[in-house]
Amino acid sequence: MTTVGLIGLGAMGSGMAGSLRRAGHSVQVFDVRREVAEAFTNAGGTAHDTLASLGAACDVVVSVVVNAAQTEAVLFGDGTTPGCAASMKPGSVFVMCSTVDPNWSVALEARLEAMGLRYVDAPISGGAAKAASGQMTMMTAAKPEAYTLAEPFLNAMAAKVYKLGDSAGAGSKVKIINQLLAGVHIAAAAEAMALGLREGVDAAALYEVITHSAGNSWMFENRMAHVLAADYTPLSAVDIFVKDLGLVLDMARASKFPLPLSSTAHQMFMQASTAGFAKEDDSAVIKIFPGIELPKGQA
Repeated sequence: MTTVGLIGLGAMGSGMAGSLRRAGHSVQVFDVRREVAEAFTNAGGTAHDTLASLGAACDVVVSVVVNAAQTEAVLFGDGTTPGCAASMKPGSVFVMCSTVDPNWSVALEARLEAMGLRYVDAPISGGAAKAASGQMTMMTAAKPEAYTLAEPFLNAMAAKVYKLGDSAGAGSKVKIINQLLAGVHIAAAAEAMALGLREGVDAAALYEVITHSAGNSWMFENRMAHVLAADYTPLSAVDIFVKDLGLVLDMARASKFPLPLSSTAHQMFMQASTAGFAKEDDSAVIKIFPGIELPKGQA
């Protein structure tokens, strides 16, 4: 039986691990917060004390960490503790779910192949709720032999698993383009709500009208609900879009491709970050607008 391990039990990873468990898999997990890993295994599965022990135990390892630097540490260690790559059995598969520079993902595939390991470039989208229900989207690219081992687990975690190429990079490129739209849509939604507040429009009424009109977007509907509730608990933080829109601009800059809307949205998230809202929900980008009184939510 093929065994699966998941590293990173954050907002997305915990839901993905739950989806794997509901599909009947015995899930091995690791998180730097030992108590979080142990809490997950109360309903079944195994928590590992080290990345190396998880790597040795699993045929497929799914990594759900924030960025390329954390993925490097997961695989190759952080200078004090070893990662999982050295202990993974030859032919095992590493599934990378972070949003990263596509060129970095291509290089990682080559690096792992040199170690006898297989790789799936598999960024994810959909948010914590869809991760928890197994309804998220995965944008993947991998060689056929990697898919053969990983596919049952990918299908358990996601409603849509798009196969975008037979080598790394294509999945990450599509995710970068998705993040361009997501970031621009959040910034535009915040700007629209801020203008409404400035003009004295009732925020709840504006939300009701827009969400039933042509100007609506998924991000307006989702994120401006956070603003109405005055709930900036970080399901996806401001600094995530500082990073992701930075990757968007880096990719375009390499081919000298202009992205005026992305550039503006990136500056808005940068401003929100430096104003002290870096760890708040990305809807907190609305806080950069002057002269508005934000909703206070329910008392």
